[in-house]
Amino acid sequence: MIRFVLPMLAVFAVGAAIAAAPNAARTALLDGYAAQAKAQSPSFAGFSAERGRALYLGPHGGGKPETNACAACHTPDPTAQGRHQRTGRSIEPMAVSANPKRFTDPVEVEKRFDRDCPNVLGRACTAQEKGDFITYLAGQ
Repeated sequence: MIRFVLPMLAVFAVGAAIAAAPNAARTALLDGYAAQAKAQSPSFAGFSAERGRALYLGPHGGGKPETNACAACHTPDPTAQGRHQRTGRSIEPMAVSANPKRFTDPVEVEKRFDRDCPNVLGRACTAQEKGDFITYLAGQ
């Protein structure tokens, strides 16, 4: 019996470590944005899921009219699969609950913010906006 229990415990331990890894990567990313936000604004008091929700849903002026919100491509329901406005290509859900690897690769996250913020807002996103956005979607 012990011969079967020990391997099962090992499998569960490895599974728990794998599940925790994306959360640790996301936390590290948010910690980096928090440090940047504090440097940009000494009054920074933390990220807000509500501000992140408003950023996600829009609408915003300044960017492209057809993409005046993240939800224009990603849908108002962040747990749903989106569709690229121009190409029609499918986009994985933004919500962490539907896509646990979302916001875990800092290079990929920055690449997307660098491309999408100017399209949606007409400018680069601030560190606070990035953190608010991730905070909202991590809770969805």
